[in-house]
Amino acid sequence: MPDYDVLCIGNAIVDIIAQCDEVFLETNGIIKGAMNLIDTQRAELLYSRMGPAIEASGGSAGNTAAGVASFGGRAAFFGKVSNDALGEIYAHDIHAQGVAFDTTPLKGEPPTARSMIFVTPDGERSMNTYLGACVELGPEDVEADKASGAKVTYFEGYLWDPPRAKEAIRQTAKLAHAAGREVSMTLSDSFCVD
Repeated sequence: MPDYDVLCIGNAIVDIIAQCDEVFLETNGIIKGAMNLIDTQRAELLYSRMGPAIEASGGSAGNTAAGVASFGGRAAFFGKVSNDALGEIYAHDIHAQGVAFDTTPLKGEPPTARSMIFVTPDGERSMNTYLGACVELGPEDVEADKASGAKVTYFEGYLWDPPRAKEAIRQTAKLAHAAGREVSMTLSDSFCVD
């Protein structure tokens, strides 16, 4: 019997969610309803301008692992955070959901990924995502026992872009296939398909 129902591999991102009005979006050049990738400076600027916020672990694969665990499944997750406050929040939240997450945090820069999500009164969300440490996931982060011990391994398509993450995906898939396990991959976004 497999140790896990699902092993998810993806971007470890902390969602930072705050309410705002339309004027805030316009003043800060935020496209309403869109997801924009941003750099370090833009992330720091937007964070400094945010009102009170809720911080919680996120990312599509991490959320999938948390969902599996919430329905009583056994889930594990590979994703990279940094050794910082947001990395601690991510690890705490995903562990609290019952997900096995043991990836060694990155020491130093870049910081843990975050998505600053601004929600307007009409409920529309506008996401501004800084990828940070999550793109540093590499082959050394693959835990062979989890890779071969999950019934299904689920890869987030976004990680097919960074070269080291692609190596980690290939290594994990080989281990899973060698153990006779199923492997799946989300397409995530149109750029992943192109």
